[in-house]
Amino acid sequence: MAAHSESRESWSIARQLRRMRTVYAAGALLWASTSLGTAYSSPGSRTMWTSVLLLVVFTGLLALSSWWLRSVAPARATAAEQRRSAVSVRPSVPARQVGV
Repeated sequence: MAAHSESRESWSIARQLRRMRTVYAAGALLWASTSLGTAYSSPGSRTMWTSVLLLVVFTGLLALSSWWLRSVAPARATAAEQRRSAVSVRPSVPARQVGV
């Protein structure tokens, strides 16, 4: 029972990480375009450095969530392999043999 709940939790974690990775990628793209626009219009301003800082933060979050997702994926694969091996070990002989 524990392996089943662990695989369900890792699946939920992986799904949430995929969603957040999309948000972080969108944020990184937004702040990259803002940083470029601000650097063009007023280079060296406080606004430009703030956008660059937020770009670095979102890029770091994107990299971290991708790294976590890769570390969760092998755990999901191992749980699936355990379920497959548990299914293949089942005997094909009926539990009760009548009239032997």
